[in-house]
Parts: sequence; C-alpha cells; structure tokens
Amino acid sequence: MAIIDDLGKKSMADMSQDEALELLRQIRLSRRTQKVPKPSSTTKAKKSTSTTKMSAEQARQLLKILGG
Repeated sequence: MAIIDDLGKKSMADMSQDEALELLRQIRLSRRTQKVPKPSSTTKAKKSTSTTKMSAEQARQLLKILGG
C-alpha cells in the first residue's frame, strides 16, 4: 500500500519561504479560469405577438373549461 512519502513531493514545512511562495503562486495560477465574454446584445429575443384581446364571453368559457 502506498504512503504519502511515496509521492515524491517535498513538504511545505521542509521548503524555504521562497519555494513555498512559488509553489503557492503556481497552484493559484493553475486554478484560474478564463472569463467567458457575454454574448453581444445585438441579437434580441423576439417577443410573443399573440396578445389578442379576449371578449367577456370567451373569458367566461375559458374559466368554465379551466374551473370545471
């Protein structure tokens, strides 16, 4: 079974301050992600044009169907 000493990495406690700071800098750089630019606002979503008015009778019929 492998133990932590088999990894071959130097412990942070055994490193000099400069080595530890350089390792920390490398870890932080490797974790950075690229910012994805937002899509341009030139493409606009189409709005629904089905906003027809309903008569009172049609509204009553719809309520009757939905309400039971």
